[in-house]
Amino acid sequence: MAQVQYYGTGRRKHSVARVRLLPGDGRIVINGRELDEYFGLETLKLIVKQPLVELGVEGQYDVLVNVDGGGYTGQAGAIRHGVARALLQVDPDNRPALKSAGFLTRDARMKERKKYGLKAARRAPQFSKR
Repeated sequence: MAQVQYYGTGRRKHSVARVRLLPGDGRIVINGRELDEYFGLETLKLIVKQPLVELGVEGQYDVLVNVDGGGYTGQAGAIRHGVARALLQVDPDNRPALKSAGFLTRDARMKERKKYGLKAARRAPQFSKR
């Protein structure tokens, strides 16, 4: 008997998270490592769990994540986005709660690219009068 799975892709900055939700006991595995092992900061662990806590389904689903790119803050945001999208597949009635909490919105803030003739995106070389 095939087990039912729910998928969600989350993105934030340069991070992409592929999230799978399986009915289970609430384990969160990221790139083959437990949540506590993967993220050192409590705030990042909280961010990952936010959609589950919002809907009160913490401990009902196992969350399997493959995340790539970016730093750990971006990865945590990407996972949150992916979990929210997967929970939307579980039950479309979850949409208002997730949307009002802002978990379905893709955070579009990214690093601005460096322009030619400049030292950074907007930082010009030092001006010398002589």
